[in-house]
Amino acid sequence: MSTRRLTVAQALVRFLAVQHTERDGIRHRLIEGVFGIFGHGNVAGLGEALLGLELQDPALLPYRQARNEQAMVHTAAAFARTRDRLSTYACTTSVGPGATNLVTGAALATINRLPVLLLPGDVFATRTANPVLQELEDPRSLDISVNDTLRPVSRYFDRVNRPEQLPAALLNAMRVLADPADTGAVTLALPQDVQAEAWDWPEELFEQRVWHVPRPRADISALNRARTAIMNAERPLIVAGGGVTYSQATDTLRAFARATGIPVAETQAGRGAMPEDDPLSLGAVGATGTTAANRIAARADLVIGIGTRFSDFTTASRTVFADPDVRFVTINIAAFDAAKHAGIAVVADARTALEDLTALLSGSPIGATHSAEIADARANWAATVESAYHFANAPLSSQIEVIAAVNDAVEPGDVVVCAAGSMPGDLHRLWRTGGDPKSYHVEYGFSCMGYEIAGGLGVKLAAPEREVYVLVGDGSYLMLAQEIVTAVAEGVKLIVVLVDNAGYASIGALSESVGSQRFGTAYRYRGTTGRLDGGPLPVDLAANAASLGANVERAGDLGEFVAALDRAKKADHLTVVHVTTDPLAGGPDGGAWWDVPVAQVSELESTRAARTGYEEAKKAQRPYL
Repeated sequence: MSTRRLTVAQALVRFLAVQHTERDGIRHRLIEGVFGIFGHGNVAGLGEALLGLELQDPALLPYRQARNEQAMVHTAAAFARTRDRLSTYACTTSVGPGATNLVTGAALATINRLPVLLLPGDVFATRTANPVLQELEDPRSLDISVNDTLRPVSRYFDRVNRPEQLPAALLNAMRVLADPADTGAVTLALPQDVQAEAWDWPEELFEQRVWHVPRPRADISALNRARTAIMNAERPLIVAGGGVTYSQATDTLRAFARATGIPVAETQAGRGAMPEDDPLSLGAVGATGTTAANRIAARADLVIGIGTRFSDFTTASRTVFADPDVRFVTINIAAFDAAKHAGIAVVADARTALEDLTALLSGSPIGATHSAEIADARANWAATVESAYHFANAPLSSQIEVIAAVNDAVEPGDVVVCAAGSMPGDLHRLWRTGGDPKSYHVEYGFSCMGYEIAGGLGVKLAAPEREVYVLVGDGSYLMLAQEIVTAVAEGVKLIVVLVDNAGYASIGALSESVGSQRFGTAYRYRGTTGRLDGGPLPVDLAANAASLGANVERAGDLGEFVAALDRAKKADHLTVVHVTTDPLAGGPDGGAWWDVPVAQVSELESTRAARTGYEEAKKAQRPYL
């Protein structure tokens, strides 16, 4: 057997460089490159190995320098989402805080079913120098390190304590990354002494390897049960989730909807599955949904979920599907998701399942019986959006006006990126999609503040031909703006719209709704009362962005904002457009509810009133059994 003597780290990067996925006859690089921040836990192992590979050929496994460990996982996740989970990045860190910084990003990737490979350094496997710098000493076991915090947020976790363990660990890691039903964050913890240890590796380990991504078809009996349920329904509704996009099933979904007459509502991840002007498109559904989708959902007797997790925002905490006899058919490649709400589970790839169901239902216009109501609901919501987009708030512009201006500025193929705060809700309801499922990229599975700029970088790396607009609030910006530096270093152009309302507008509104009077949600000096009720803080986020290397545009009003956006579009480098908005100016509501428990007893009249409303709303909640 022919062998090659390399260190563990050298073998690992050479293995990653030759991994591919294949679906529908098209091959993709599984690991597009490596993001990394080096420290004593990985500089002599993975650092040396990546340098050696780069000197040989930078294209083999490109290294990109990140500024924050959490952020680089967000970038990898956004890259994977844009590439339909067929390609991703690896992320390497040192021991200690570098590794624990990965946890939030790993949770986001796993919750959103997005593949990312994490390669944190770990403490000595030999324990010859214990305790090493940044080691967690646990009296219960010397086998525990801070990397174990990644176990619950990883779909696969392994610690490579010996060189000969590496091949099996790598194969299992690739298996999970390439499996659409089981994917998420994958962690291979790499003790720093093992990384540098040499071994004689079989040459077969470094041969080109293709991981075939299947399109599993549904069991025929499950399809027949679904067909019967759909045929018997009077008011069916489709809820399209992110799985429709990842399966590249948007055209198939549209054909299915038009063949059957069944209207389509969309989750955050599924937004763009239907063109906005399609007569069967209802837009967003649930807690951040449109009145059109929620009105039809309230009367639906059958809900057909396709590629959705049915989160509480989608179901409006199990209140939006209000028919007492509502049933569910759920098409999902993951059995765990397909089984939700005690429905008819169709475990399959979204595209193949829709193709099979379309054939079974051929010539059966199921949803035509409530087409007039669908048209009326769509027309009413379209008028609401038009009014909201053209309402002039004063003296400061509203967030809705900013969103409307960006919506007008984008061109076909452009992408809007957002994640947390009040903007995702406004975008979900109001954004006019053009039918391109990749043009709307809002991370709302983990709704992670700080994802936006790092995520925008990942989208642009995955699709450099697209213009990427990052919408970020001041709260998220303050948490994780550092990847502006990474984008500048890489020559990546982004248009970052920085909406500054001097606080946490989304949680402020939620706080008010539960009777907590916007407590702790505005950026203020501590005043003479001892509370944070003094004057506004002199924070200049535009100046901060400029200090990170961005070109900065300051917009004093909406007209200046529109002009600044136009200049940003024409620029060839990253531009931050800073605009101040009114934190109290809201937008139209979709009429749905979100279950955030209110204190049962309180000395505050505002809380007692909110509790009364909460108990009334709870009466509509259903078990969906």
